[in-house]
Amino acid sequence: MNDVICMYLFVINIIGFFTMGIDKAKAKMKAWRIPEKTLLGIAVAGGGLGVWLGMETFRHKTKHWYFKYGVPVILIVEIVAILYFME
Repeated sequence: MNDVICMYLFVINIIGFFTMGIDKAKAKMKAWRIPEKTLLGIAVAGGGLGVWLGMETFRHKTKHWYFKYGVPVILIVEIVAILYFME
């Protein structure tokens, strides 16, 4: 796979992971939150693994059905796409 694509996927997944952690910390402090559409957007943009790992690590958004089921579906689609487009 192209090095640029690999780097992009690495960075977007790191962003997804830490964004979930930041939002969980903000939730605990009752501070301004990161919109759910932003969190899901990061997952759709290739950060499905990072968002899912963030959900599990920080126990965040795991009761919302669209995160509980949606993020794993997004991740599966991303994995299938990566496998399909691999050289």
